[in-house]
Amino acid sequence: MTDREENRAKKLLEELSLPQKSAWERIDSETKEKVFSFAEGYKAFLSRAKTEREAVRLALDAAVRRGFTSLLDCPSGRVLSAGSRFYLEWRGKVLLLGIVGRTGLDEGVRLIGAHVDAPRLDLKPMPLYEKAGLALFKTHYYGGIKKYQWTALPLALHGVIMLRNGRRVEVVIGEGEDEPIFTISDLLPHLAKEQMKKNMEEALSGDDLNLVVGSMPYPAGDDVKDKVRLAVLNLLNERYGVVEEDLITAELELVPAGPARDLGFDRSLVGGYGQDDRVCAYTALQALLDTDVPHNTALVLLVDKEEIGSTGNTGAHSRFLEYALTELAARTGGTDIIQVGRIMANSQALSADVTAGVDPTYENVFDLYNASRLGYGVVLNKYSGSRGKYDANDASAEFMGRLRDIFNQNRVIWQSGELGKVDAGGGGTIAKFLAYFGLDVADCGPALLSMHAPLEIASKVDIYMAYRAYRAFLAG
Repeated sequence: MTDREENRAKKLLEELSLPQKSAWERIDSETKEKVFSFAEGYKAFLSRAKTEREAVRLALDAAVRRGFTSLLDCPSGRVLSAGSRFYLEWRGKVLLLGIVGRTGLDEGVRLIGAHVDAPRLDLKPMPLYEKAGLALFKTHYYGGIKKYQWTALPLALHGVIMLRNGRRVEVVIGEGEDEPIFTISDLLPHLAKEQMKKNMEEALSGDDLNLVVGSMPYPAGDDVKDKVRLAVLNLLNERYGVVEEDLITAELELVPAGPARDLGFDRSLVGGYGQDDRVCAYTALQALLDTDVPHNTALVLLVDKEEIGSTGNTGAHSRFLEYALTELAARTGGTDIIQVGRIMANSQALSADVTAGVDPTYENVFDLYNASRLGYGVVLNKYSGSRGKYDANDASAEFMGRLRDIFNQNRVIWQSGELGKVDAGGGGTIAKFLAYFGLDVADCGPALLSMHAPLEIASKVDIYMAYRAYRAFLAG
């Protein structure tokens, strides 16, 4: 091959092939500074947003500081002008934020949907018992977890307790350096011979996830039973006014204690709990806050319950989006439900959720030609689901093409991805529930390592590119 032919081949390769290069090598020093700066705000959010309620509250506080007002405070029939910033909060676990666009709602909205719940351990309604001189709480795991990952781990207790008098008490124990933590004990290897013979799923059952909460007996006579249990009840009553019946009506969640941290010698990664999917919630929030007046009305929807199927009245499978668009239409010149259907039919959405990045230790479960990698940009997924695309939204070629053009025109570094080999498993997102209403939808978010583990890993450059992608999409 002559030099001329070789140069032509290299030019063709550059023109025709998709770049397979780390995003870190494709950004300049100024952008790199923005990447690291953006990550600081994200880590602060992730460290405080340990539950869905906390994530919604932090997002709402940030929006109010940037001029967002309640949609319900605007009288029905009044026409909101372009650039108006509004929010609609739902039961403390769902939040819709929006900026009115230059075009009418009939032309559709640009919506980014993310979920703010994460795998965790919930307390059972009657959690407290005593055994072998210890007080323990019984738990029920929430979402898809590997149960063994939650033993011998520092845990914090977050949640809400409703007292008998109707008073609402918020609880956060285990995050401060001077506060106690909790843990689920593990069997020592010296006595675990039979346990170690079992497969991972059978070695630990859900009912084995019992939380150690105390060991000091209440000072009382021998005729009083379960003195350690009584001592814990007394402490809860003295500090919060709680009696045992109040625990039945409480929402108390156990999450890994401690803040999100930089990970790696080069600090290029973020390690922390709940990045699935609060990394997308945060980047979508920041993208909207930094949007001026969009062409189409721009919305960010933060929902609950994705990890258990998007069920209930705070999940994406609820009719909250219909309700919210009805309220919005009533304040932008529309009045009837027919218009709401037209809005959704003309709308476009990103299901902002994470995907699995290639783990070099377990690369046998990935299709390396189609898998995403940490540090190679935000991931654009045409479909999710499992095996034969079951339970998936499958975005059209036309919509994927529009997204590709938006990202390229705005210098967003992105990659395609797929959640593992075809028959290795899979997973879903809220995309199919948004598609149910007629919106064009595709999945878009950063890749993670150790997804659903107590500590998940994301690349800072992917986090920043997710923000860039969402901002470009919302701006139109």
